[in-house]
Amino acid sequence: MENGYISFTEEMKKDYTILIPNMLPMHFTLISKVLANYGFKTELLLTQGQEIKDTGLKYCHNDTCYPAILVIGQFIHALQSGKYDPAKTALIMFQTGGGCRASNYINLIRKALAKAGFGHVPVISLNFSGLEKHPGFKLTVPMLHRMMYAIFYADLLMLLRNQCRPYEIKKGESQRLADLWTDKLAKEMTDDRTVSYKKVKANYKRIIADFRNIPRAEVKKPRVGIVGEIYVKYSPLANNSLEDFLVSEGAEVTVPGLLDFLLYCIYNSLMDTRLYGLHKQTYPLYSIVYKFLLGKQADIIRIIEESSDFDPPTHFDHTVSLAKPYISVGTKMGEGWLLTAEMLELAEKGVPNIVCTQPFGCLPNHICGKGMMKPLKEKNPDINIVAIDYDAGATAVNQENRLKLMLANSTDKETAKV
Repeated sequence: MENGYISFTEEMKKDYTILIPNMLPMHFTLISKVLANYGFKTELLLTQGQEIKDTGLKYCHNDTCYPAILVIGQFIHALQSGKYDPAKTALIMFQTGGGCRASNYINLIRKALAKAGFGHVPVISLNFSGLEKHPGFKLTVPMLHRMMYAIFYADLLMLLRNQCRPYEIKKGESQRLADLWTDKLAKEMTDDRTVSYKKVKANYKRIIADFRNIPRAEVKKPRVGIVGEIYVKYSPLANNSLEDFLVSEGAEVTVPGLLDFLLYCIYNSLMDTRLYGLHKQTYPLYSIVYKFLLGKQADIIRIIEESSDFDPPTHFDHTVSLAKPYISVGTKMGEGWLLTAEMLELAEKGVPNIVCTQPFGCLPNHICGKGMMKPLKEKNPDINIVAIDYDAGATAVNQENRLKLMLANSTDKETAKV
């Protein structure tokens, strides 16, 4: 034990399996393959169901943030399943270094593990802020480089699948194609020794071409955007398969990509220097990374626009500008100002129906999400927002009824325009 926690050592790297909690299946599948390329044996947990919630509630307080309950439940459920040897298993948690969820859960996980009899299992902190150090798990520039491309690929696949899925003639074809490309790209992530950006851009074009060739019905469906706390926004386990439900109700779903959140975190580090004079030594590095990622995002947008009629992501610098008339970019606890900005971004691109997802009692989201609904609606009367709280005790029926009411309101507005 070092610094009050069990470190993941070089010796452990040889024969330990690292379990990854599921938030974004396509993204984390690719990231896990990046880790495999550097000698780590990883497995993405895809477990679902009430037993995950029950396990989490058994080992942490019921007032704990809902995503923490689910992550703890998924980890302990896996360790108790008999599928893994607890003496040869480690867990990994992604941390941002901020004051909210991803920076505090790791201690809750360790406390719950000890209570369940797995206090010897190492919990790796994957962070870019130097929060913890593990001798057997070190982030290198080449590793980060590959992870960035994994995020670019997965964001593109998510965007194209969501735009094809409601209109596909053959049910399930969009998801099958997304899974096929995820497997293909995962193999590339494992086999290729170097990452060629020329090949990455060529893959973008091939992916877009494949989705463009999916036969689609020429009908118009209401477009619904999903924003909110990052885990609940993306995780089917946390949001009761929200995307599937909305599609089953006849909607086209739009979800901002993970790259936006990554850019948000870097932008906030830059703002810490500009507003508070903090991190002056790292400011030049963050500026370089920020510009690098903006350039890569611009390439994706350009390729989509040149190769298809799909709706591309929004340039992040424009997303920032949308927030400024409504909320300070110094408001950065949790999803902070990005939550407000993404709602405005969706409305601007023709997605007026928005589901704001949040764990029950999540203070940052109640302020920057639910708390901003009134000023947003005052200046954007056509915007149709519903805030949905997710919690271990919340019923899916109640959530679905509120979503149906939002969709009915959307239909009424469209009819009124006609």
